[in-house]
Amino acid sequence: MKTNVNSIKNGQMHLASINDDRTIMLEGARVHDVAAHPAFRQSAQTVASLYDFQAAHPEQMTFDIGKGKRVNRAWQWPRNYAQLVERREALTAWAEQHVGFMGRSPDHVASCISAMAMRADVFEAHGKGRGQALLDYYHYAREADLYLSYVIIDPQADRSKATGEQTDPFFTAAICDEDAQGITIKGAKMLGTSAVFANEVLVASLRPVRDGDDKYAFTAMVPIGAKGLKLMSRRSYEQTASSRFDYPLSSAYDENDSILYFDEVKVSWDRVFVHRNTAMSFAQFHTAPAHVYQNYQAQIRLAVKLRYLTGLARRVCETIGTVDFPQVKEQLGVLAAQAGMIEGLVHAMEVKGKLEGGGGPLDQGEFFIPDRATLYSANVLAQRLYPQVIETIRDLAGGGMIMLPSSAADFADPEIAALIGKTQHSPVTDAQGRVKTFKLAWDSVGSEFASRHTQYEMFYSGAKLFTAGHQYRTYDWDNATRLVDEMLSRYDLSTR
Repeated sequence: MKTNVNSIKNGQMHLASINDDRTIMLEGARVHDVAAHPAFRQSAQTVASLYDFQAAHPEQMTFDIGKGKRVNRAWQWPRNYAQLVERREALTAWAEQHVGFMGRSPDHVASCISAMAMRADVFEAHGKGRGQALLDYYHYAREADLYLSYVIIDPQADRSKATGEQTDPFFTAAICDEDAQGITIKGAKMLGTSAVFANEVLVASLRPVRDGDDKYAFTAMVPIGAKGLKLMSRRSYEQTASSRFDYPLSSAYDENDSILYFDEVKVSWDRVFVHRNTAMSFAQFHTAPAHVYQNYQAQIRLAVKLRYLTGLARRVCETIGTVDFPQVKEQLGVLAAQAGMIEGLVHAMEVKGKLEGGGGPLDQGEFFIPDRATLYSANVLAQRLYPQVIETIRDLAGGGMIMLPSSAADFADPEIAALIGKTQHSPVTDAQGRVKTFKLAWDSVGSEFASRHTQYEMFYSGAKLFTAGHQYRTYDWDNATRLVDEMLSRYDLSTR
């Protein structure tokens, strides 16, 4: 049967869907059209290109949900190992379009919501009607192939105090009112990465909510254009990029981050999945496999990013003629091992995955879940590994990323262009090619955009204390300590 590509979401459809009445604050003014504003337009086009890519590769990137409708595989519920791999291959192809530099691409929160809906029974058990609301929303968002973002971390204030002990009880987003129609949210959440490009945002608490602070223990979906929702964008790296040649990543892949403030935003009950339930606020991520699936997607993306950075490091060394130095080969070999380790862990968490099911009236059957312990191994290692990768590339590049012309405009001036030709030499390319390579290297590891990415990779999965805690919680300690106990049992003071 021929695929109906007209049923697949494309870039034009997405850009039209975000041209709504959203409130985005930037540099003292409101942004009225994300797709046209110089702070966002190229990155918006990058997002659009992802949907164009899926429309152009329907069999690889999408699956049939019935009646000829196809949507991105991020929404797919894998029922076996083969389907999980098929899904991963699609997510890998998408990540390659931005070489892993869009950490909150549309497949991230779609993975989270899909995994929550796998265990709608858990939500229903903790609040009548909440599981059905989640399941209905999943089908709605899947049908529309929505781009979802999330804000699941409290904004920093006095970290020595609990959320409910802050000076302002509505500093962090909380339920300030409710009635027969739904709840009203007031307060702030972070960190709305890519929210300016998204259709809707998931509002929840990733960290456990303390008993007694039940007004913070809610989970809801809010359209970005909802009345009272305000996005305060950080400074745009795209807007300050002088050209694509000078800032090849900053100019096109700045997914942006925003503080979201909910100014008494009304949310109907059919969009509320957790309601004043501190236990469920935690269980939604860990009893349901949401935390696994969202971080599994992140590791797929990171594997692509590390492969790109490893390739970049080799290209830099070729450009300056050091690639055959033994000490350089050693450093490149370590980079290749680090990239290969993350990719290997992605494959391992699939191979070690298993079927898990639910129960109750909303039981959706069994789903193939990546292995949690292996996933958390990857999370812990990646947080520590990424800065090492960046440092290695800096070491290999040396001063080459600094001794660059000021901008692409220099090539337009004959006198300056001639001087560039005299000062930018390479055994494998011309002066323009050398400059182009090192401009890319700088924007990958040294620019403000790149620095943000180092910070992002170190903290997107949580503080190191928490990621290591997840590994501690899921590791097979019984099997590890069994080996110790067996060894201890083989000898004592009388053993010869």
